[in-house]
Amino acid sequence: MSGGAIEISLGEVAAALVLVAIAAAISRWRRAGLEAGIGIAVVRSFVQLTAIGVVITAIFDSDSLLLVVALLAVMVGFGAFTARTRTRHVPGSLGPLLIALALSATATLGLVLALGIFPAEPRYLVPVGGMVIGNAMTASAVALNRLGDEMTSSAARIEATLALGATARIAAEPIVRGALRSGTIALVDSTKTTGLIFFPGTMVGMLLAGADPTDAVRLQLILLYVLLGAVAISALVATTLAYRGFFTSAHQLRDTAGRPAGNRR
Repeated sequence: MSGGAIEISLGEVAAALVLVAIAAAISRWRRAGLEAGIGIAVVRSFVQLTAIGVVITAIFDSDSLLLVVALLAVMVGFGAFTARTRTRHVPGSLGPLLIALALSATATLGLVLALGIFPAEPRYLVPVGGMVIGNAMTASAVALNRLGDEMTSSAARIEATLALGATARIAAEPIVRGALRSGTIALVDSTKTTGLIFFPGTMVGMLLAGADPTDAVRLQLILLYVLLGAVAISALVATTLAYRGFFTSAHQLRDTAGRPAGNRR
């Protein structure tokens, strides 16, 4: 590594696999059964990051905003499908997830550009957009997973509330509120401890690349605030849209098969 820009060789990447071997050895020693998962994760990360590196290089060389939009749209699609696998108890979760990720990415990136925080260039939009979509995906998945669990476990209470004349929105409101909190609390807590317990990846990367510490801190603050906004928007949109799938148009609670609760056998 030089004193300026960091140049990483494949040999250095391979050397880092020693730490992966240690993780696998610990798993095997304690019989945690994570060895296969670790191996798959290493292979997938190498293939996926190498591929996206080629794609990003092409986008940077072309300097095309259209390609940036196309890449972010693909990331939204993959993110929604990935999050759906974690929200199987939520009926029709794919639509809310797609809307939540697309809206959070559009709103946050649009606001960042409108405020002049970053210029409208691929070199800024691709990494920031990727961070926004990735964090929004995690927040939405956690929120909807909590929503599905709570709607299932609280079915009797919800039905009693509906029987007293409440609408579906009122009956589900406490659960939706808790799901929203679950989706956002992790990033809120990590933001509270940033700089005290851990250094975020962007800041570390800039410091390793030789950037001024003040610039690294300021950029990290911008990204943290952008991510907080994106996570809040995505979790809000996902839970607001998804809870409706648990109810019929007549404000009856559906069972897991999609029938009104009164038709259960």
